[in-house]
Amino acid sequence: MNKRILEKKKGKQPWGLYLKDSYDLYLMLLPALVFIVIFAYAPMYGILMAFQDYLPTKGIAGSPFVGLKHFTRFLGAYSSRRVIFNTIILSFYQIIISFPFPIILALMINYSINKKLGKVVQTVTYIPHFISVMVLVGMMNIFFSPNYGIVNVFIQRFFGGDSVPFMSGENYFRHMYAWSSVWQGTGFGAIIYFSALSGVDPTLYEVATLDGAGKLQKIWNIDLPTIRPTCVIMLILSCGGLMSVGFDKAFLMKNSRNSAVADIISTYVYQVGILDQRYSFSVAIGLFNSIINFALLCIVNSISKKVSETALW
Repeated sequence: MNKRILEKKKGKQPWGLYLKDSYDLYLMLLPALVFIVIFAYAPMYGILMAFQDYLPTKGIAGSPFVGLKHFTRFLGAYSSRRVIFNTIILSFYQIIISFPFPIILALMINYSINKKLGKVVQTVTYIPHFISVMVLVGMMNIFFSPNYGIVNVFIQRFFGGDSVPFMSGENYFRHMYAWSSVWQGTGFGAIIYFSALSGVDPTLYEVATLDGAGKLQKIWNIDLPTIRPTCVIMLILSCGGLMSVGFDKAFLMKNSRNSAVADIISTYVYQVGILDQRYSFSVAIGLFNSIINFALLCIVNSISKKVSETALW
């Protein structure tokens, strides 16, 4: 017993004794571990379909192996270039315009003179996050309808302009997609930065006030350096999902008029995998998409680690 206590003090407790002492913690972890294994790791067996001509009658184990056939077919097709280009442009556009707004909102709430009003604004702005995508697109179709939408009615009556096809025109699809995401996600995203700002030492603000610093100087010299690691991590995660633009909204907003810019990888996978029943081809596209996302995540993480010394790992 004395030897066991001595090993604990030295940090050399055997694994068996540690497991025996902490078995209750591992029992609490077991359901989550089982859930991840069943729903995250077990389905990875289906990746083999990307290298096969999958036949439902033969299953994964009995389908013929074809190697990289589906990958070369996808990369050589004209439609693949279009969907990859649309995905990259839409993702970049969404990241660029949506990334700064949560930071700006968090700073505004942090410097709000009326704290009750700041809490009300924070609550009101993150409520849209809980609206489903289907409801959001339905609201957009109503508000931006060319016939009776309030936006087009306002344009026609007060500016004398013509009705604008916001939801069907190719030139408006990316703007509608990205700016609706800004409206829906800004408030919820600001919670992360607002939490980071709550960790700022209040004495820094007091010293800055004594030195005659204004709000902009406090933001630039105190707040932004404090939340910079959080900003970098969020940017890395955003870049890691660059090729994974949400399927739901793009699918619901897509129509025959804007399909040239609305076709992205996720909707293309749905088309070839579910509608056309080309299972192996769709799995190959999904695997290609995941590999590109992982590569981008590693690249952005390495660049961030060298430039700012902040990284995921």
